[in-house]
Amino acid sequence: MGVYFFDSSAIVKRYLVEMGTTWVCNIADLAAGNNVYLARITFVEVISAITRKSRGPGLLPSGAATAIANFRQDFENEYSLIELTPELISWAGSLAEAHALRAYDAVQLAAALEINHELESAGEPPITLISADGLLNDGAIAEGLAVDDPNSHP
Repeated sequence: MGVYFFDSSAIVKRYLVEMGTTWVCNIADLAAGNNVYLARITFVEVISAITRKSRGPGLLPSGAATAIANFRQDFENEYSLIELTPELISWAGSLAEAHALRAYDAVQLAAALEINHELESAGEPPITLISADGLLNDGAIAEGLAVDDPNSHP
């Protein structure tokens, strides 16, 4: 059993077939017994990513609708959610400045660091950040998090 924080670029692979999909599905499957954390903002980011992909070739609107419905169900029932608080947003601003991150990537990193700190303070093992975003991964490593990229698991 592991503890993972997925950013949007990684968890979307559970709902769209991309490089790393099988690996992500194996980790996120309830039967695996892992605890998967997401930032609340991931809800909007994943729905946006699926919808944008359906506007081009490769994903039919019916496939997008199914993917979004599955994600909505899982979001409410399978993931531990990190809420966005004023303190987390402030921390994200500092992380954006320190690591030149895009806005939502900084929010994702702040959420991952927050839950990691909470777990370690409670004597629990640290999280692994799962992200397909190289700049976010670099920032997370600089902040001391373990990181894995689903794109390295074809």
